[in-house]
Amino acid sequence: MKAICIFLGSSNGNHPAYIEAAAAIGRELAVRGITCVYGGSSTGLMKQLADSTLDAGGKVIGVTVQRLKDKEEFHKDLTKLYVLPTMSERKNLMIELSDGFIALPGGIGTFEEFFEVYTLAQLGFHTKPCGILNVNRFYDPLEEMLRKTEQEGFLKRPYKESIFCSENPHELLNMLTS
Repeated sequence: MKAICIFLGSSNGNHPAYIEAAAAIGRELAVRGITCVYGGSSTGLMKQLADSTLDAGGKVIGVTVQRLKDKEEFHKDLTKLYVLPTMSERKNLMIELSDGFIALPGGIGTFEEFFEVYTLAQLGFHTKPCGILNVNRFYDPLEEMLRKTEQEGFLKRPYKESIFCSENPHELLNMLTS
């Protein structure tokens, strides 16, 4: 696996465990020689992820859109920063550049990005693994929703077979790369 796309918050959230997890997964990517692909921001968990990956000697690719680049601050030390015209083009490039996907805690944008790649996998548009880093039990309600969706007949393939989930960055990366 050459690159993994990480979807996560541009704020730190309300628990130190989120910051620790973003830093831990960044270090783990660098140690394994896996390039980190993310949104390019220099704030919140996104900054923690990029800083820890770079500090550990890893490569980090940011992918954003011009509208956000014009009004937000982006990480200055990235290995590469792509700036695209639309969010659709941004997500398509993130998918193209990555061999797998992981969601850390975040907001609506994190959910939307993760569900798009998960949906594309369910529909057979790619076979890249999808994972959730369930820090501080953040994604427990999502797991319950997916179980209910499956029980009610709206999810054809068991979600537990198509989404890897762990509270531990090392373990989750082992699941995605095996």
